[in-house]
Amino acid sequence: MAKKNIEKEITEQSLNKSLMNFLDNSPTPYHAVANIEDLLNLHGFKELNEGEKWKIESSSKYYVKKNNSSIIAFSIEKPLAQGIRLYGAHTDSPCLKVKPNSDRRFKNYLQVAVEPYGGSLLSTWFDRALSLAGRVNYLNKQGERAQLLVDLKRPVAFIPNLAIHLDRTANEGKSYNKQKDLPPILMQFDHEDKELGLKELIQTEIEKKNLAPSMDKILDYDLSFYDASEAEFVGWKEEFILSSRIDNLLSCHVGLMAFVEAQGLNKMLIFNDHEECGSTSQVGADGPMLESILKRLAKDEEDYARMIYHSFLISADNAHGVHPNFSDRHEENHAPLLNQGPVIKINTNQRYSTNDETSAVFIRLCELSGIPYQKFVARSDLGCGSTIGPITTSRIGVRAVDIGLPTWAMHSIRESMGSRDAHYLYKALSLYFTKEEI
Repeated sequence: MAKKNIEKEITEQSLNKSLMNFLDNSPTPYHAVANIEDLLNLHGFKELNEGEKWKIESSSKYYVKKNNSSIIAFSIEKPLAQGIRLYGAHTDSPCLKVKPNSDRRFKNYLQVAVEPYGGSLLSTWFDRALSLAGRVNYLNKQGERAQLLVDLKRPVAFIPNLAIHLDRTANEGKSYNKQKDLPPILMQFDHEDKELGLKELIQTEIEKKNLAPSMDKILDYDLSFYDASEAEFVGWKEEFILSSRIDNLLSCHVGLMAFVEAQGLNKMLIFNDHEECGSTSQVGADGPMLESILKRLAKDEEDYARMIYHSFLISADNAHGVHPNFSDRHEENHAPLLNQGPVIKINTNQRYSTNDETSAVFIRLCELSGIPYQKFVARSDLGCGSTIGPITTSRIGVRAVDIGLPTWAMHSIRESMGSRDAHYLYKALSLYFTKEEI
């Protein structure tokens, strides 16, 4: 499909609609990868198994999953020595993870022991309706292990704040004890269900919805609490979108939408889990997944080296928009505005992978796409976040630029973004995946 026709179909309105649907239906990395896989299948991509011998056919499209929480998709249409257009983001977001032996009882209340995953803005988790989602490993009636994705899709828990009358200094600065203050209240039990715990409740829910007819018992699970509220437009003119997990499912979705329609060049999507806790894992950017796949595609070390030399990576992770009430937290001339286009992220100490050459490449993409762009440098007395960009480039040696769309309240349970920005980035990425020379 020609690029000019793609842009007629994917408008700002339709892109935001599909983005919000993706955000609402991707409460965990497992769900995000499942939704990404569905769209890839719809566009003719075929799954490869790492444990089998690969036969890569010319002009075919493939994807590889690992742990069902990271996914890499690629299309090879030219000699690999000409390089690959790489685009990377991450599937995970800060949340409250359920501990293995999670049941906590006080009087006749059932609470759930949790551990914060990533750098959560903890204060935002209080007085919110929470739901529960994740992956369940179970034994079926045939004695075989199986997996199931679970999303309760309804409010089942909350963490009530302590009343101001019982904490008169709450508005003078509140700190939270991660062990003591965070366990959500799941249920107030009666005499007949006082022995029930989370595992039993989850199995009952699965059986009630007939999600796994052959289930015998749950072996283990990876579950997380999430905000039960859906993504929504806010602002007098609906200039903003408010949602959970904008960091970094926004980057995943926009990249995916540009990727699946593009034709003509070698291209690859890299969506890693575990960025929020350092990327050092089997499925993280500091793991072997990407490098292993690239080496299996190349015929030999010579072809691999030439492929990497001619490749380019756009690492996409949200940027900090300047907050009107806290503008002093930004470098004066590097304060990105929402709805003013993607942000090029720069850090002298290599927290971002951008240099002057790779920045120039992205600037040119923006100019040719007719979209605005911005630059971000953190204040010299404040640290900046990290991304998969420097980790990926240090592992495989590819040229890279770190970019992101500006947001507010990063790592809050409800983050915010500009409603025009996703389409700006989509236009730049559509060109990135189709233009011969950049």
